[in-house]
Amino acid sequence: MYSNEEYLLQLLQEAGLLSAKDLATARGMKKPQETLLESLIKSGVVSDEQIAQTVAVNSGMEFMDLHGFVGNPEMKAIVPQEVARRYKVAPLGFSGTTLQLAIPDPYDFETLDALPHVLQPDIEFFCATPALIRGVLSSIYGNEADIAATVIKGAGMGEGAAGANDAPIIKLVTNILMEGFKNRASDIHIEPLEKDVRVRYRIDGVLHDVEHHPKRLLSPIISRIKIMTGSMNIDEKRVPQDGRIQIAFNDKELDLRVSMIPTNHGESVVMRILDKSSLRLGLADLGFLSDDQENFEKMLSLPDGIILVTGPTGSGKTTTLYACLNFINRPDRKIITVEDPVEYQLAGINQVMVKEDVGMTFAAALRSMLRQAPNIIMIGEVRDLETAGIAINAALTGHLVFSTLHTNDAPSAVARLADMGIKPFLIASAVRAIMAQRLVRKLCVDCRTSSTLSEKEMRSLRIDPGQALEANVMAPVGCNRCRRAGFKGRLAIIEILKMQDDVRTMVNQELTTPQIRKRARELGMRTLREDGVRKVLAGMTTAEEVIDATMSDAD
Repeated sequence: MYSNEEYLLQLLQEAGLLSAKDLATARGMKKPQETLLESLIKSGVVSDEQIAQTVAVNSGMEFMDLHGFVGNPEMKAIVPQEVARRYKVAPLGFSGTTLQLAIPDPYDFETLDALPHVLQPDIEFFCATPALIRGVLSSIYGNEADIAATVIKGAGMGEGAAGANDAPIIKLVTNILMEGFKNRASDIHIEPLEKDVRVRYRIDGVLHDVEHHPKRLLSPIISRIKIMTGSMNIDEKRVPQDGRIQIAFNDKELDLRVSMIPTNHGESVVMRILDKSSLRLGLADLGFLSDDQENFEKMLSLPDGIILVTGPTGSGKTTTLYACLNFINRPDRKIITVEDPVEYQLAGINQVMVKEDVGMTFAAALRSMLRQAPNIIMIGEVRDLETAGIAINAALTGHLVFSTLHTNDAPSAVARLADMGIKPFLIASAVRAIMAQRLVRKLCVDCRTSSTLSEKEMRSLRIDPGQALEANVMAPVGCNRCRRAGFKGRLAIIEILKMQDDVRTMVNQELTTPQIRKRARELGMRTLREDGVRKVLAGMTTAEEVIDATMSDAD
């Protein structure tokens, strides 16, 4: 219960709360499974509150009487349940930006040192009794047994798949997944370090260190995750493995894509959370302003041609493609996708997964798909000349094709296709539009506040001072709903290059990317940075977010 029992017994004697006779009697009556302090409390010699007050006075920490204190359930977003229960601390609230925590043992220096790294650096600790701390934890997180109420589906995913002694590991892994979802994490990282196991959540594109576990738990955690996938080899620890997990949580179906790789300290796991609710997002939810949304929806209604979405890894290209398919998915249209891997399972759409080990490559899948007479085709990524050639041919023979490319901006996609070996006249004929995008963090609407832009920010974004005065510029603050980050969710900033006649002519003439870009801007194309500026002036994000996301667009 306490980290240094002998020292606390000495303190109680010095405070006159415990005599040598009481101590001797307690030693004689103590049961094997009890500590001496627990025996003293049970026999009524001292109380929990007297012990807490004594150690608080001697440590210099303020004592907090938690009788009648009801925890705020919103604190779950700030202090994950696993962290609170592992360290036996109760989140009380905030004083300004300082997180206030109740702790039973002011001499538990390991906890005092760890929590500022796990949660946030600015923490104020109070001393309280263990029993009342447990009561506050129950009011915030519910009973510990509630964790087991989560239903896990799939091969080998029930508790019966492991021995009875494995129940704590089952509960621990389940809780890691639950907390990741509740905190809106896009992926969960379980990483072996030299002396412990670190768990991190990526929230709105930023990794957060949420908890650490003893190194001895690494092997059972990894084994549990492998069992949950139903496809990984538990005994194989030398090569990378991939799998999937399905979870039903709060009536929501979640898919997790699992990647496991051996490192010098053990196997490292990344689990990508694929929340199916994102499939219902409209273009406005993704960050499209009304004029861009109207233009893009017109392109989605075209009968044929290629629409490309470009950007680096992690820029939201796949989510945008799924939103497009969701928009055009109707019973009178046959839609087929070829993906590596299939991230979301879409109702009413035929989805094909690439399996190169058996010859099911992108190109092979595409050739077969065309014999299925689809109206619309989605290709996860145009990677090579063969795939690009088949996509171009499909677009020119009456199919609407969606795909992605890895380029920094929209005009660069033309050069990328040409580099693959596609003839310029085919690019000009087949491509209807190219959209580049980046993701920036969205300001929390519950706590954002009015602000102004600095001269440096206006200079970087080329914002006219008069324009800034009339704008609705906002700044982050931080509240319980956004985990004190000031941001909640992400939105896309976009750049749409429409293949207008002038642009087609330039592509046919094999003019350079800067030349195409310049003409496209003259014809009305907004750059990534210019679209970001609109969203800064609308109070949707910050200048710093846009500057960081569009460093290559600074000209």
